[in-house]
Amino acid sequence: MPLPTQPTLDFVTGLPKAELHLHLEGTLEPDLKLRLAERNGVDIGQSTVEDVQATYRFTDLTSFLAVYYPAMDVLQTEDDFFELAHAYLLRAAANGVKHAEMFFDPQAHTARGVPFEAVVKGYHRAAAAAADFGVDADLIMCFLRDLSAESAAETLEASVPFKDLILGVGLDSDERGNPPEKFAGVFARARDLGYRLTMHCDIDQVGSIDNIRTVLETIGVDRIDHGTNIVEDPALVAEVKARGIGLTSCPVSNSFVTDDMKAAEVAQLLRDGVKITINSDDPAYFGGYVADNYAAVAAKAGLTPEEVVTLAKNSFEASWIDEDRRAAYLAEIDRYVEQYEPTEA
Repeated sequence: MPLPTQPTLDFVTGLPKAELHLHLEGTLEPDLKLRLAERNGVDIGQSTVEDVQATYRFTDLTSFLAVYYPAMDVLQTEDDFFELAHAYLLRAAANGVKHAEMFFDPQAHTARGVPFEAVVKGYHRAAAAAADFGVDADLIMCFLRDLSAESAAETLEASVPFKDLILGVGLDSDERGNPPEKFAGVFARARDLGYRLTMHCDIDQVGSIDNIRTVLETIGVDRIDHGTNIVEDPALVAEVKARGIGLTSCPVSNSFVTDDMKAAEVAQLLRDGVKITINSDDPAYFGGYVADNYAAVAAKAGLTPEEVVTLAKNSFEASWIDEDRRAAYLAEIDRYVEQYEPTEA
């Protein structure tokens, strides 16, 4: 079958893909939040799904984080973390995800008295169980950049007994006044421990391009999260292209925390041969899982089906899987394209 003339939602949903920028805590759907609150006796001030949905409203990164972190109070036991991740992974499978590298924020939980072990073991159980429905999944432990470097260092050392369960480390939360170099020592130690490295360089923040330069030239990351402001510096674009460093763009969430989903930048980087990828970030809050993000950016940027296929291939090329699995997934994309038949009415 020939490819569709447009990258329809049906086509992008079935397209095999990896998701590389997904915060597990950001997959807390309203119904699950209510169920966990009741189970754990947590008063969240809401009693219906509609009440919870009404709180999932924000206009920028700051207002989003003000909703995001208090919602985590309902997550208290290993089973809670398992249930959250398992629910995401089921949705990911329905969105064509074959491989997921999932962020989690242990400091947001240990600060409330939740043991580190409960967080990582619950999430890892879900990652392991996802093999039953065709998804392989790994964990990336993120540090909250608006906390101290000392807190990040303590969290890193707490992870050492569970190192075999964690693929890499990242840096997220409020970027303002918290540049990458604040955590240079922590990330150097993480690399020594064998972790892969990534850092958020959020869109349109003060000093975005300087932060991108720092993570590339000083920190030495293996991947950059968000990072589309890199188009402001052609030399940095050339550097990530030459080094094969992936960027993890999240179009739908971009349109919530700024006034633009950055579709033009995604298209420019894609056509320049950069390993730009499409992801869903915090889909319970932004209202779109990964297939919705593919469809949104394709429509906005006027991407062809062939370009969308390249985005999917980029997701595996930018992932931290071994070469055999990468080759197998790329071959799966080729088979999908060759055999694609629309299922939409």
